[in-house]
Amino acid sequence: MSLPLFWFIVGAVLCLMELFLPTAFVEATFGVSALIVSAIALLIPQFGVQVCIWLVLSVLFTWGLKRFVPKHTPYILADATEARTLTAIAPGKAGRVLYEGNSWQARCEDQDALIGADELVIVTGRRGNTLLIMPEHSIQ
Repeated sequence: MSLPLFWFIVGAVLCLMELFLPTAFVEATFGVSALIVSAIALLIPQFGVQVCIWLVLSVLFTWGLKRFVPKHTPYILADATEARTLTAIAPGKAGRVLYEGNSWQARCEDQDALIGADELVIVTGRRGNTLLIMPEHSIQ
């Protein structure tokens, strides 16, 4: 097998792997680097030099990709802060609420409050995929 073909296959496999094993485009940058090295391999036949070029390109592309990846910022709730319970929420337990047209897992911030089904609640925050809520009557 020729080296340009080898690098082309490696690049294609790495790019396809990104589709099945998402790595925030790191595998894709390695794959694009390998595809570029497949073209360079036509001019530079030394495998060791090709590996060095691939490593340098991979590091540069991965470093350059960092500025396009969003920083971890806290989730800011939209303007709508009201929700309606779909299930009763026992003290200290999680339940379901309807928030902005979607069903969400929710937990009451007041560990002693019992919230019945179909009650209006106020969304005060979010922890992961769980909304933090308070009964509307306890806030007013």
